[in-house]
Amino acid sequence: MKNKSIVDNHLTFSFRSCPQLIPRHITVNLLESSTIQSFLLMLVFTTLLFAGCARIPTDYVRTGSTAFQDYQSTAVGKQITAMEAEHPGESGFAIIRYPRPAFTARIMLTELAEKSLDVQYYIWEPDATGLILAERLVAAADRGVKVRILLDDINLSGRDASLASMDAHSNIEIRIFNPFARRGARIFDFITDMNRLNHRMHNKIMVMDNVMSIVGGRNIGNHYFGVDTKANFRDLDIAAVGPLVRDISNVFDTFWNGEWSVPIAALVDQSYTKEDLQETMSVVHQQVAEKNYPHPLDQDIAELKAEMASIFHKLIWAQGKIIWDNPVTIYDKNTSSNVDKSFYKKLDTLREELLIESAYFIARERGTETAKQLHERGIKIRVLTNSLVSNDVLAAYAGYAKCRVKLLKNGIELYELRPDAGAVKKPGKQEIVSFQSKAALHTKSVVFDRESVFIGSFNLDPRSSDINTEVGLYVESPEVADQVIAYMDEGVKPENSYRVLLDEKGNLTWITEIDGEEIHYSKDPESGFWQRFITGIIKLLPVEGQL
Repeated sequence: MKNKSIVDNHLTFSFRSCPQLIPRHITVNLLESSTIQSFLLMLVFTTLLFAGCARIPTDYVRTGSTAFQDYQSTAVGKQITAMEAEHPGESGFAIIRYPRPAFTARIMLTELAEKSLDVQYYIWEPDATGLILAERLVAAADRGVKVRILLDDINLSGRDASLASMDAHSNIEIRIFNPFARRGARIFDFITDMNRLNHRMHNKIMVMDNVMSIVGGRNIGNHYFGVDTKANFRDLDIAAVGPLVRDISNVFDTFWNGEWSVPIAALVDQSYTKEDLQETMSVVHQQVAEKNYPHPLDQDIAELKAEMASIFHKLIWAQGKIIWDNPVTIYDKNTSSNVDKSFYKKLDTLREELLIESAYFIARERGTETAKQLHERGIKIRVLTNSLVSNDVLAAYAGYAKCRVKLLKNGIELYELRPDAGAVKKPGKQEIVSFQSKAALHTKSVVFDRESVFIGSFNLDPRSSDINTEVGLYVESPEVADQVIAYMDEGVKPENSYRVLLDEKGNLTWITEIDGEEIHYSKDPESGFWQRFITGIIKLLPVEGQL
């Protein structure tokens, strides 16, 4: 095998969790200006040499497939079908607030599955949680479950062999969305084929037996599930059962069967066998043991299974629908995002209040004007987003910072997450992996008039609106809304966030509480000079449409 380890990466890029195609850094040993010049000349020469040469393969067998249809025949399917009969036309929902149960729930789906598992993610990190999920998916396939895995290609550099080895399993198929043509030299694709590669699949979906699904903001990786020692995300998912799950599966099928999703076997230059799979899984098992997931996962799963009857009883049944972007539209400049259009259409119906929690919040002219119009109609707007020090990409923060004053003048209540927010570092009074880890916001949720909610992958930024595909669930339920509001209210508490205001002179000011004492800042709290300087420079650049 070319690459036995699922974690080997020969060329490492660092991207923000929400899609940003331009690499944040490339680690190169450039010590002198002459070295830099030589590198740039080599880069230009090589780019010209290879421009137009690489193509995505088209000469391969594409086998269409759809979601498992006889969902009523499984053990869980029978239970859910009986519940559906009591709630005609409705689906059952439960929000998943905290990171530890969010991971346990996903692993539980692999344990409960009898017939199928459909998995679609933008990011799948090769860390403890990523490896464990891979391990459990293979175990499910071993007992006869059909597993379809659709991944965006954005962070899969160096992992083709491992994925192709998993794909060698008779019950596992893996496809890559909008893949890079040059598998070992992606930077040249960025330069020569940016128009195509700039469009990414930002979706996060997992469906079991076509009866249960999890949709939301979390990708697969330690920092989405609270077990990273350096930084962890505040995030939100929603679980669904009932007829809406069939709609979610139809969305998955559309992505899966489209020409933009290429089988991993067509992207590698050799055939992989069961022996390769065994070798890869041996390495994965070893790495899982070494990476030491800090919670008793099997115990958590057993407890969750034991509580299934209670969980089903507590489901909130309501009207809901999946809102998504057809990948066809990302290549059509004349077609805007369906998720974006649905959001703005819903704003027209608002009567009293709009609550937003978004990792990246770049309103642009349209957004600030809409905020003004809503404010003039007497509608309260509250937003929680990342602060400069909790944001993982300065460029994204710069886009938000450009419109911040206008938003405040247009009546928005604005909050920014603190990097030491207890709501992230002590979620639900669960075991904390590291008190030193930084908090960051990754949630993408909206509550409309305390009556309906949207939870999904859609950030309120240009990239989600104009460039990538997004997906989320819209649920019409005051009860679900109340639960999401309780989650959101926790985030804007003064011990978790900075309230952003304009002082009497029109200057920005930040207010928070530390140990019960109110603290005021006149510049981005806890930030350094270079963070603010670079942010200021980026604000001057014409890159807003790519953020």
